[in-house]
Amino acid sequence: MEIQKELDKLRRELEYHNKMYHVYDSPVISDYEYDMLMQRLKVIEAEHPELITPESPTQRIGGPALSKFEQVRHQVPLESLTDVFSLDELYAFGERMDSMIPAPHRYSVEPKIDGLSMSLEYENGVFVRGATRGDGLVGENVTENLRTVRSLPLHIENAPERLIVRGEVYMSKAVFRELNEQRELNGETLLANPRNAAAGSMRQLDPKVAASRKLDIICFNMQYSSDGAYTGHAQTLDAMKAMGFPVVPYREYENIKDCVERIEWLGEHRDELPYDMDGAVIKIDSLAQREALGSTAKAPRWAVAFKYPPEKKESKVLDVVVQVGRTGVLTPKVIVEPVRLAGTTVSAATLHNQDNIDRLDLRIGDTVLLQKAGEIIPEVLSVNKAKRPDWAVPFVMPTVCPECGSPVLRDEDGAALRCTSPECPAQRLRNIAHFASREAMDIEGLGISVCESLINAGLVRSAADLYYLDPQAVAGLERMGEKSAANLTAAIENSKQAGLARLVCAFGIRQVGQKAAKVLASHFEDLDALMAASVDELTAIDDIGSITAAFITEWFSLPQSQHLIQRLRAAGVDFSSHEEKKDDRFAGQTFVLTGTLSQYTRDEASAIIESFGGKVSGSVSKKTSFVLAGENAGSKLTKAESLGIRILTEEEFADMIR
Repeated sequence: MEIQKELDKLRRELEYHNKMYHVYDSPVISDYEYDMLMQRLKVIEAEHPELITPESPTQRIGGPALSKFEQVRHQVPLESLTDVFSLDELYAFGERMDSMIPAPHRYSVEPKIDGLSMSLEYENGVFVRGATRGDGLVGENVTENLRTVRSLPLHIENAPERLIVRGEVYMSKAVFRELNEQRELNGETLLANPRNAAAGSMRQLDPKVAASRKLDIICFNMQYSSDGAYTGHAQTLDAMKAMGFPVVPYREYENIKDCVERIEWLGEHRDELPYDMDGAVIKIDSLAQREALGSTAKAPRWAVAFKYPPEKKESKVLDVVVQVGRTGVLTPKVIVEPVRLAGTTVSAATLHNQDNIDRLDLRIGDTVLLQKAGEIIPEVLSVNKAKRPDWAVPFVMPTVCPECGSPVLRDEDGAALRCTSPECPAQRLRNIAHFASREAMDIEGLGISVCESLINAGLVRSAADLYYLDPQAVAGLERMGEKSAANLTAAIENSKQAGLARLVCAFGIRQVGQKAAKVLASHFEDLDALMAASVDELTAIDDIGSITAAFITEWFSLPQSQHLIQRLRAAGVDFSSHEEKKDDRFAGQTFVLTGTLSQYTRDEASAIIESFGGKVSGSVSKKTSFVLAGENAGSKLTKAESLGIRILTEEEFADMIR
C-alpha cells in the first residue's frame, strides 16, 4: 500500500533526524525541514488513524491523561550507589577492589546526572515499557510520559530480542531556566532545581504536561540483553550508542589514582555541561568481576558515587537593589564583589524578601557567605558579623514601586511586596500577554512572542494600546507580514465584543480569575456598575470574600487603572455583561466534572451549569451536589461514590438542562 510505504519512510526519516539532533548533536537538516516532515506525517495519520502506531514520532506529544500509575516489578533491580565524600574514602574503595579482585581490573568514570532514574524495556527493538526506580524492586509505569522524551529512541535497529536499559531523565539547565521564566511570567511558584522539575514532570498523570517540559534522557547501564554478548561496561555503552541511545560520557582508567584526575576535571567543568550533576560515578568495567563482587543489601560493591561538596565562598556586599518582576513582586537582590563559585563568576544573589533580609540581618558593607542552591542559583547563607563595618545600617524595602512610583502592597501571607499598577513597565509583558490570553480577551495569534515583539518595537506600552495599533507597523515586525498583521488586528477588533466577564478577568486584579469574573459579570450589568460597587456590596455576592472585594475596589481606585479603562472606552471596547442567566434551577448546588465528556467540553459544561445558577468546583467534598462523570473518570468518581454523592451521566445531565 502506497500510504503505508510513505508512512514508514517518513517515520524512518524523522527518527534518523531525531537521533542525529538529540543523540549525536549533529543535525543534518534545518528545524523547518524537520517540521515539514512531521507536518506531513500528522496529515497522513489524521486521514488514516488506523495506521498510527505507539512508536510513531507523532506520539511524543502525549496521549490521554491517566487516572494513576500501575506498579512495575523490575526484572533486574535498580540499585542505588554508596556515596563517598572525600578522596580518602575513594582511595579506600580502590584498596577494597584491589584486595577483592586479584586479576587486573579497569574503572569507568562518568558524571552523575541529577535526574530521575528509569528502567527502559525493549522487545524486538520496540520500546514497550518504562518505569521509575521506586524502591529498586518495584517502580511506577510511566511509559506514556517517557514516549514524549524526544531523545529516547522508540525503535532501535539490530536490537536483541529483549533489552533493558537504565537511564536518567533530566531537564537541561537551558530548559529549566526557560520554564522558570515562563512560570514567573504566569505568576506561578518558581521550580527549585532541574532535578525536582524533571521528577515532577515525569510523574504527571497527563502526558501532555510531560511533553511540554522538553525533558531529555541519558543512559548509563545495560541492565539485561537476551543475546548476552558483552563482557565489559564500556562495551555495552558503545553498543547502546550504536543503537541510538544517548549515552553518558565515560573514560576508562587502570587505577583509582588516575580516576581522580577525571573526577576533579568533571568538578571544575560541571557548569559547562548541559545537565545538572552532583557527583561522579566510579565503576568496575568487567561484568564478570562485577558479578563476582555482588551487592550488599542496598548497593553494588563494584561502584561508588563521589559527591562534590557544595562550594561556599565569602564576598563583600556592595549594594542591595530592588527589582520588579513580571508579576509585580518586588525582589531584593544583593550586589557583591565578583567571586568564582561552582564554575561561574557570581556578582549578585537573590535575597527573596524583607523577612529573609531581617533573618540574615544583612547590611550594605557586610561580608556574606555565598553558595549556589542546586548548583545553579546563587544565595546568601549567612553574614559574618565579625567583619561588619561600623557604618553599616539595616536595609528596608521601599514603600513605592521603584519602576513606576505606584504604591506597593504586602501579600496576605506577609512575605512579598507587590506593585499595584496595571501599567507598570516591569509588568508590561505579563499584563499584556494575560490580557490577550484565552481565558481573558481571547485574542487569537497574540501570544508571548508577539507581545514581546510589539513591546520591543515600541508599539505597545499597555493593553489599551492594542486597540490603537497600525496594521502597517505590525506588518513590519520580524516574522509577521501583511497577512498575519491583518489577521492579528482583526482578532483584536473582534475582542472588543468579548464582554464584561472576559474584560474583568483580563484586568488581572488579584484573586479575580475567570470564575470570579463570571460571578461579577452575572451581578452587574456593565463595568460602570461594578466600578461603583462598595466593598459591602461586593462581599454580599457569593464567592466574593472581603479580601477579594478589597482588591477589586483598590484596583479600580488607582489612577493607572482609570487611565487604562478610559482608553479602552475610547477605543470602543464593550463594557456590558454578556452573561445570560436562564433560571435558578441549580441555585445552591455545586457540580464537579471528571473524566472525558463526549457531548461538551469542560468549559461548555461549566458555562451551562453557571447559566442556571449553579457552581463548578475542582474537588469533591461533602458539599458537592452532583458529579458529572465522563469516560475514564478517576479518583474524583471514587471519592464521590464513597461519600454517596449522586453521579450523573451525560444523558442525565442533558435531561436536567432541557
